[in-house]
Amino acid sequence: MWQLHSCARNLVIGSMGAAGMMLTCGAWAQDAASAAGEAAQSEAGGQVEVVPIPNHHDIYMLAGGGANIVVQTGADGTVVVNAGSAQASEQVLAAIKKLTAEPIRYVIDTSADADVVGGNGALSQAGRSIYFAGSAPIRFQGVVQRAATVMATAAATLRVGAPLGQTAPFPESDWPTQSIGVDDYYVYQNNEGVVLYHQPAQDDTDAIVHFRGSDVIAAGDVIDTDRFPIIDVKKGGSIQAEISALNRIIDLSDSPMPFVWAPGGTYIVPGHGRLYQPFDVVQYRDMLLEIEATVQDMIEHKMTLQQIEAASPCLSYQSQYGRDSGPWTTNDFVQAIYQSLTQQQKTGRKGHGA
Repeated sequence: MWQLHSCARNLVIGSMGAAGMMLTCGAWAQDAASAAGEAAQSEAGGQVEVVPIPNHHDIYMLAGGGANIVVQTGADGTVVVNAGSAQASEQVLAAIKKLTAEPIRYVIDTSADADVVGGNGALSQAGRSIYFAGSAPIRFQGVVQRAATVMATAAATLRVGAPLGQTAPFPESDWPTQSIGVDDYYVYQNNEGVVLYHQPAQDDTDAIVHFRGSDVIAAGDVIDTDRFPIIDVKKGGSIQAEISALNRIIDLSDSPMPFVWAPGGTYIVPGHGRLYQPFDVVQYRDMLLEIEATVQDMIEHKMTLQQIEAASPCLSYQSQYGRDSGPWTTNDFVQAIYQSLTQQQKTGRKGHGA
């Protein structure tokens, strides 16, 4: 009764027809396979690999350094989205130096996860603040200002650091130096606007970063192409927030209309895995909508969590995203959806509003 069938409901973006979508998929498949292959190789071999984003000469994805990293280069300096893990910092810096001789100006964290913020200190110290030029350290209000600015949501800043008297999970060198609140935050770098959106999803620390001129979105772990998204309900995440974040990414994205088979449009860099285009995000979102609706129906039929797990509501997607062992299993994902939906019933919160 609750067996899912994989279908791309609501796969149409704008006036895109089914035939056009097939052509788009075919045109994208070769680029996607190449990017996915490089990323998989880098993860397996512990190497940081540069994956060029199609049709863009000054923006890249680095795979294998922890979470996927986005690097934007130009005369104003370098913007890095996600610093990667602490262990991969030297390799990440070496990869960036092969792309540009310009200093790192900004490091932007999309969450407080260790594979995102672990390299903050190393990358920021290797860079230089946008506010000061030259090579000599500058003192401002008694403090030497030299390192690149590390930006994150206020929630992520609190998670990376710690209240006075408590032990922080990361060294002080990794702490963000600039926090963004609930409002959108804008930076203009290398002749394009870069917008940071605080968008809770897997937890309350998530951010989405949109390079508007390049039309590239760094989605962070709102999207994980390797497994079901990790949702930490205790830290403010929920299936509803996850779907809202995906809806926002879709709203920010453009497809190459009307020639949908042509390369171009928005490219989305997930937290892990291959590059995405808008129709990939729609499929990912629709998968979560189907699973959420299935679990909701089971809850309404008074099934317990154990019964829901036994009914395998994710079965149709298990081979692509599921895991039976490790730190985030399919049952962990089902439990997060169950907790999200039952908490919504208790609090009366609405569903997928942005």
